[in-house]
Amino acid sequence: MTQTESTTTNQEYVPIFVGEIIICQTIGKLLYQFPERDDIFNLVQEDIFSQLPMDTDQPEVEKGLNLLKAFTNKLRDQFSDQHFDDIRADYTRLFIGPGKVLAPPWESVYYSEERLVFQEQTLKVRAWYRRFALEAEKIHNEPDDHIGLELAFLAHLASLGLQAIENQDEGALNNTLEAQRQFLREHPLKWARLWCELVDEHAQTDFYRGLALLTWGVLKEIAALLEVEMPKEVVRWT
Repeated sequence: MTQTESTTTNQEYVPIFVGEIIICQTIGKLLYQFPERDDIFNLVQEDIFSQLPMDTDQPEVEKGLNLLKAFTNKLRDQFSDQHFDDIRADYTRLFIGPGKVLAPPWESVYYSEERLVFQEQTLKVRAWYRRFALEAEKIHNEPDDHIGLELAFLAHLASLGLQAIENQDEGALNNTLEAQRQFLREHPLKWARLWCELVDEHAQTDFYRGLALLTWGVLKEIAALLEVEMPKEVVRWT
């Protein structure tokens, strides 16, 4: 294969990486950070769910976007304190507590019969971050394997892929592609579907129900675009 042919082929990853960066950063932030009024207001005004920067026919993406668009359209007509309070209350119930956390956003919980955090999966994810010179902002105080952080990590790997293409560094591109594929197989693809199902079951707003469905659909689409086989063994909630 000539350099020209290789570069042309590599350019096909550009829209994939760009879409991945935008989507994973956006969803990751919304899932990781406790909702702030200005962030939700801007999200509604900018209508960010009107069009996904990635072509996909994943049914979860379509369903998730429909829920999010309907929800944000309602807020655009009247963004009340009650709507914002409902979003915050739902986030708290689903992902924080008090009491039983209904849809734990940490990977390690799904591998522990006692539903514990900071377990083996947490350390494995932390090692992935450190491999690429990253560290969770609240390391040691909050698990590194939060769904929002794992999405942000995928966005980071996609940005490295874009940089490699810009530099015409095929070795670096191949390394970041393989890292994405392996991380997807070993981590989010094994547990995010179950997390999504728990959010879908317990959410009281279509905002988080839509975000969860969109998350799982996007992960499936990225896996398809990068030719990643879905794991045969996934976690089950028992």
